[in-house]
Amino acid sequence: MRGQSKAQVDRRDLLRALGVGASAAVTSGTLVAEAQADSESNDEKRKARYNANSADVKAFYRVNNYPK
Repeated sequence: MRGQSKAQVDRRDLLRALGVGASAAVTSGTLVAEAQADSESNDEKRKARYNANSADVKAFYRVNNYPK
């Protein structure tokens, strides 16, 4: 046993190296996006977005009115 060198890589060391490499790839800018300005005008921000006559709203109320 004393004749063996310490050339073997432990599992913990391997996982630690993979984790450091992955975090370095993330922080290098591959996933970082620049902030963009808001493109909606004030009128567009204030407009009504709920449409009571849409198909999904009608289906919601139709399904939820089933008798129990």
